Amino acid sequence: MKRIHLFELEDFSWFPDWLRGCMTRLILVMHKALGTSEQVAELVARVLKESGSSSVIDLCSGSGGPMLDVLHVLNKQPGFEGLKLTLTDLYPNMDAARRINSQEGSNVSYWTNPMDATRIGGETPGLRTMIGSFHHMRPAEARKILESAEKSGQPICIFEISDNGPPIFLWWLALPVSFVICLFITPLVRPLTLRQLVFTYLVPIIPLCFAWDGAASNARTYTLGDMDELLEGLGREGYRWEKGATGGKFNKLYLLGIPARGAAAGDHAAA
Repeated sequence: MKRIHLFELEDFSWFPDWLRGCMTRLILVMHKALGTSEQVAELVARVLKESGSSSVIDLCSGSGGPMLDVLHVLNKQPGFEGLKLTLTDLYPNMDAARRINSQEGSNVSYWTNPMDATRIGGETPGLRTMIGSFHHMRPAEARKILESAEKSGQPICIFEISDNGPPIFLWWLALPVSFVICLFITPLVRPLTLRQLVFTYLVPIIPLCFAWDGAASNARTYTLGDMDELLEGLGREGYRWEKGATGGKFNKLYLLGIPARGAAAGDHAAA
């Protein structure tokens, strides 16, 4: 594999929750700037229609991620008005969970118990999504996630905003670039807290962490060739895998696992 498993600060249990929250809000700004929501919505809609699933469970959601915007886009489309979304994370963002779960009549909920993406079983039906998070998994963990989806007959949509295509040395050029980007996009963060401002512009802890994790993310992203290795031996009857790139100025990669319609155990057909 070209992928190299460098560490990301956000992955450590000792990493402060407040700092992790600041980082995930910055990542959400990046997703908005790159048009992630529209591209993911297109993929999700296709997988839901082909598989007959009627709910989405998002893995590694952080503070909510782009799936909230994805759901907003889908809810405007015929047949997806009542689509339900459940957010999960190994380190649940409790502030985001309280905010989301307090909204009456919402079709979005945040699971407040830790959810390990490698241990989700068939008892949790629906389309599984991993947006900008699959690269956090080592190959054995990534393989387990794919095997679990296929074995339980549940669809999965994996989307990465980096393609890990450039030469390795370019990963490190991303460090100063990401540091500067952080300074420019911080005013776009919502909610924008005093702590985020102080530790960005006065004590630049957040830009340093953001820059390192950004470069490490590029190094850890599975290329299309890497995905072929992960998928080796998978693809049973009634379940197919599809991988590809979005193309355009900022190339993004996706991997879809799609069961035949009606084959998703425990789920029911979409409207």
